[in-house]
Amino acid sequence: VLMKDNHNTMGGHLLPKYYNTYARYFTRYIAAMKKKGITIDAITPQNEPLNAGNNPSLVMTAEEQNVFIRDHLGPAFRKAGITTKIILYDHNCDRPDYPLTILKDSATRKFIDGAAFHLYGGDISAITPIHDQFPDKALYFTEQWTGANDGFDGSFAWHIKNVIIGSMRNWCKIALEWNLANDPNFEPHTPGGCTECKGALTIGDTVTRNIAYYIIAHAAKFVPPGSIRIGSDVPNQLANVAFLTPSGKTVLLVLNEGKTTVEFNIKDKGNIVATNLPAGAVATYIW
Repeated sequence: VLMKDNHNTMGGHLLPKYYNTYARYFTRYIAAMKKKGITIDAITPQNEPLNAGNNPSLVMTAEEQNVFIRDHLGPAFRKAGITTKIILYDHNCDRPDYPLTILKDSATRKFIDGAAFHLYGGDISAITPIHDQFPDKALYFTEQWTGANDGFDGSFAWHIKNVIIGSMRNWCKIALEWNLANDPNFEPHTPGGCTECKGALTIGDTVTRNIAYYIIAHAAKFVPPGSIRIGSDVPNQLANVAFLTPSGKTVLLVLNEGKTTVEFNIKDKGNIVATNLPAGAVATYIW
C-alpha cells in the first residue's frame, strides 16, 4: 500500500521510486517457488492494469508498464538468470493500443514473450492486428468469467464462439476461463472480490459441473498441448476452428449460431462426411 500513490489496496499507481522494489518482488517470488519445486512459467506485471475496481488492484498505463519492464523487470530477470516469460497487458480487447505501444519500443520488446487478453470489453478480432505487426510474439487469452445468474445456453454459445473459437482464430496460444472452482457461496475471494463468478466446478457436499467446465471440455479433452491450428472455412452461422494434434489427428470444433438445425459437410483431403447440428449446439469432430 505504501508503494502506491493513493495508499490503498484498490487502484492507484506504483510510485516510480518503487519500480525496482516491485521487480525484486517478482524475482524473489519466482526463486521461492522454485525452492518448493514449482516452476513459474510466465507472469504478467499486473492483472487488468486499467481496472482500479478490483481488490487488490494497481493501475498501470502502457507508458508505466513499458518503463517498468524495460528498465526494471526485464533487467532484473536477466541479472538473476530467470527465464520466466514476461507477458504484458492482461486486459480487455478494447485497448489493443496498450500492448502495441509497448511492443513498439525495441528496448522493451526483447524482454517480452507476448501479450494477454480478456474480453469484458472490445472484440476478439482486435488481437489479430497485434499478431500481424509482431508475429514473433505470443498471444494469450487469459480470463473470462461465467456469472452466477447466466443461463446455460446463451453463455455457453457466447464463450465457445469468442473464448474458444474466437481466441484461437485470432492467434492465441491458450484460452482460459475464470475460475476453476468455488463453494456454493462463490467463495473464497478477497474482500470486494467477485461475488458471482461461477467456477467450472462448485464444490460443496457434492461436486457440480458448471458452464465453464463444458466450455473448456469441448476443446481441452481433444486438443492436447502441441496441437497446431489449421485453416478451415467458416460457412454462414457455423463458427468453427480446426487443429492438427501431435498424434496426427484432426479436431474440428463447430458451433451452430442459427435458430434452426443446419446440415453441412466436412471435407478433408477429398473425403466428405455429411452431418448436422441443432440450433445453438456445439460439436467436436475428430478423425
